[in-house]
Amino acid sequence: MGADQNIAWHALAASALEWWQDAGVDMLVDDAPRDWFAAPAPPPPAALAPASTTPVAVLEPAEMPASLAEFLTWRNSPAVPEALWGGVAFAATGPATAELMVLVDCPERDDGETLLSGPAGRLFDRMLAAIGTTREAVHLASVCAKRPTAGRVHRDVEAQLAAIAQHHVGLIAPKRLLVLGNAASRAILATDLPDARGRLHAFNHKTGKTGTVVSFHPRFLIEKPAAKPEAWRDLQMLMRNSDA
Repeated sequence: MGADQNIAWHALAASALEWWQDAGVDMLVDDAPRDWFAAPAPPPPAALAPASTTPVAVLEPAEMPASLAEFLTWRNSPAVPEALWGGVAFAATGPATAELMVLVDCPERDDGETLLSGPAGRLFDRMLAAIGTTREAVHLASVCAKRPTAGRVHRDVEAQLAAIAQHHVGLIAPKRLLVLGNAASRAILATDLPDARGRLHAFNHKTGKTGTVVSFHPRFLIEKPAAKPEAWRDLQMLMRNSDA
């Protein structure tokens, strides 16, 4: 048995050569001779990243100020994880006695003097209005006081920032806590947003517990408007459980 004599092998070869030329292949052989029958050389061993010899210690509540005023001052001190980051530190805003606290991940790139003062903030204000409140009535804070370079919480300081955020919630002790975004959900509940949404959580602190709802960050809703009905359901659940 031989090759199929009805196939135009020359035409097929010419077609392959033409495709390679279009793909940018400009030579058919290497500059140096190659032994095509030689066994392939084993790949070089992967370089191992050196293990950290200085583990990052998680801050304990006793190491953080016990009053809100002192805590907010300390939050912009050299003792916090973001101290060496570039950029401006954004302080929390709103009354210390707020019944509703809102926690986001970090300042927005286009924030002015306060958190959520850009386009995402305008949507945030409309979300608050939909549940019958205003920015002036809520305590608004972020997990990161400064914006990380890539806009994401650094994993090497995630546990420290989570401990600080949890302590902050405990100082306010609000009746309700609205957590916006995945990083904020991980900081407060140690759970990613998709798994945390859709149910009420009880966040325990030294003076009691706070009913907590996780939802989408306004920046995500700007990018994915189709998620707004889901966010509205989250807000409705927050209001239904205002006494939780």
